[in-house]
Amino acid sequence: MQITTVDTNCLADAVLEGDRLALARLLTEVENDTAAGREALDMLFPRTGQAHIIGITGAPGAGKSSLVNQIARHYRSLPEPGKPRVAIIGVDPSSPFTGGAVLGDRVRMRDLVGDPGIFIRSMAARGALGGLAQTTAAVVQVFDAAGFSVILVETVGAGQAEVDIARLAHTTLVVEAPGMGDDIQAIKAGILEIADILVVNKADRPGADNAERILRNMLELGHPTDTLYHHPHCPEPENPFNEVDAGPGETRRPDQEVWLPPVIRTVATRGTGTPELVDAIQRHAEYLRRTGEWKSRDQNRIQTELFERLKKALVSHWRSRVDDQAYGEALTDLTERRISPYQAIQRLLEAK
Repeated sequence: MQITTVDTNCLADAVLEGDRLALARLLTEVENDTAAGREALDMLFPRTGQAHIIGITGAPGAGKSSLVNQIARHYRSLPEPGKPRVAIIGVDPSSPFTGGAVLGDRVRMRDLVGDPGIFIRSMAARGALGGLAQTTAAVVQVFDAAGFSVILVETVGAGQAEVDIARLAHTTLVVEAPGMGDDIQAIKAGILEIADILVVNKADRPGADNAERILRNMLELGHPTDTLYHHPHCPEPENPFNEVDAGPGETRRPDQEVWLPPVIRTVATRGTGTPELVDAIQRHAEYLRRTGEWKSRDQNRIQTELFERLKKALVSHWRSRVDDQAYGEALTDLTERRISPYQAIQRLLEAK
């Protein structure tokens, strides 16, 4: 099906039929948050909920892009009928001048080009914190509806602040490498809070044994037998629909199964350890389905996205109702310290 104009029905239908050009165009509409993109998402949403979303995060230089390349290659090497279609979303730092994505990491995935079962999409973070772009979740939905059963999401690689991926992914991989910090750095990075699988990449380098030992020691300290840590293991966003915040953990029932993150050693440049890593990913997916956590994580992800979209819509609606002069006067009074931020908010909420 050939697309000549941005016709929402035609675009969505073409994506469902496997048209890669239509998919690329729709992803652009979604990233730009256009009316056509939002309408297409409405049409495609009932087709979502089937893909396994795998997040890959870690400090810059840990080898995330090379590892993503090897994971995708391994999935595509599986025999039929178990060979999945794989989508890769690479969230890159934004250019401070143009706002576009810096595409350097995509060079490491050149050997995936030409495989019709793989689609690679780079996204600019555009100033968003947490390692993801604001529309990453929507792009994931498009790939899900388009029939990609494995979706790999690589974060910016900013380090300690990247917790958003744990709210988006079913399975979160935290990639470490020898020589990137001591055991205190491992604690600061928050790996125990967001990792479902820990990866020691560049394991052929000196210090790999020590890095693995540190991670295993941290896991033993971070997973006591009387506590069950729910995913995502990071602070939940403020939620107006929940009157009580249950916190990050609760007492585990004696018969309740707990997932302890394995530590996998890899050398991504050579593909060493990739089969073991993919096996751990599959075992985690089986665990999620067996225990009901898959449905729970989907619900948490959808709830988080709903809340974020609701905040954006409410702010936009409020801004359209407030007179520019009233807004400017409140901002001036706040800048001159004549009123406090709370007083400014109260004035603007009462403004018409």
